[in-house]
Order: sequence, then structure tokens, then C-alpha cells
Amino acid sequence: ETIGRVAAAAIAKKILKVVSGVEIIAYVKSVKDVVATVDPSKVTLDEVESNIVRCPDAAAAERMIAVIDEVRTRGNSIGGTVECVARGVPPGLGSPVFDKLEADLAKACMSLPATKGFEVGSGFAGTLLTGEEHNDEFYLDESGKLRTVSNRSGGIQGGISNGEDIVVRLAFKPTSTIGIEQNTVTADGHETTLRAKGRHDPCVTPRAVPMVEAMVALTLVDHLMQHHAQCHLLNNLTYQTSPRPYPGRKE
Repeated sequence: ETIGRVAAAAIAKKILKVVSGVEIIAYVKSVKDVVATVDPSKVTLDEVESNIVRCPDAAAAERMIAVIDEVRTRGNSIGGTVECVARGVPPGLGSPVFDKLEADLAKACMSLPATKGFEVGSGFAGTLLTGEEHNDEFYLDESGKLRTVSNRSGGIQGGISNGEDIVVRLAFKPTSTIGIEQNTVTADGHETTLRAKGRHDPCVTPRAVPMVEAMVALTLVDHLMQHHAQCHLLNNLTYQTSPRPYPGRKE
């Protein structure tokens, strides 16, 4: 199932890159209680792929590997989180009510196996702040571009991209199939025990990284095409001779 998502996303990523200069990078943010320190605005693909857990924080990656290995030897499993950043997303993608960009991202990402939670921007941590602390204040940068100081909104405000980096996080549960005997009930209603055999991932988060990238890419390219179709339709209705450019594209 997942190979179809990743294959389609390869095309989506190419469209996003060529048309609007969008770059999408996902990485393991945490495994159990080991949390990486990563700057989403600067992380690179080479840093992500530099180790087997796909964590760009080298020190945290070593601790993650140790934790996963310890759990594996006991036949158990653990979960973690994957963070994904989409850089260069043009402002204007999404809609304010029925097709909010963050809602579509959540739906797409939560369709992945083993997902248990979704955050955008400050996420649940934002509930610990006051409105004054949490609000993204606007300013004009040196080139005159409208920016936000903190990007706690995660690049999306009112359901529409604002031009800042889009940052989302996915929570993945521990693998259900483990090598420890547990109670269960058979299909005909008898209580029994079950111990899984064979090869099973003690932690799925490293494998989930390309899948999260894929779902973010597919969602963004959908919204890019919707934006293009809407703008061209309106241009035709108002008899404008030249179509509006793709958002973020320099003509």
C-alpha cells in the first residue's frame, strides 16, 4: 500500500519543486522519550539520511538507536514522532472553511498506518501559552516580503498557507506485533494467549519518514492544482487576457 503513496509523491514533489520551488523534508523527531533538537528551516536530506533512524541530530540518533535495540532484544516495541517541513510553499493554498490546508494535511497523514496524532506549528504545546505569547506577529523583511516572527502557526493561518515553512508532526504508536506473550480472544470467543513470531519492527518511525513526506507532497500538489484551476476560471470569467501565475512562481 505505501509504495503507491511514495511513487505518486515522487511526481508530486517534482511538480512542486519545478512550479513553486517547494522542498519537503521529514525526519524522526523523537523515539520514546528521546527528543531530537532540529531546526526545520535548515535541516538537509543528507543529515536525515546520515544514520539508520533518519534523525538529523547525531547525538539524539545514537540514543534512539540504543533505546530501540534494547527494546528489540526484549521482543517489545516503542513509538515516536516524525516531523516534516515544507519550505518554499507559496501563500494562498487552501481555503478558509471546507478545505482548510491543515485539515487536509491531517486527513492525509492520519491515513498512514500506526498514526495516533497530528500537530501543526506549535501543536499541543501552544495550549501552554497565552494569546500574546502565541500570536505570530507580522513584519516586513529586507526585501519587503510579509513574514511572521515566530511561525507558531506552522505556515498556515485560517486554513490558508501564509508563505512561511509548513511544519507538521505525526505520532506513531508502538508496533502492535511483539514477541511477548499477551492475552487475547479467538474468533470463536475463547480466551487464549498470543506471542508473535518472525521479523517485526521494534520502532516504525524511521520507516515512516518517506511516507509522511509523500502524504504532505500529495496534499500540497492537490491544493496547488486547485489554486491554479480556480484562478484560471476566474480569469476566464472576467475576460483577462493573461492568466495569473502559479503562486510563488516568478514570471
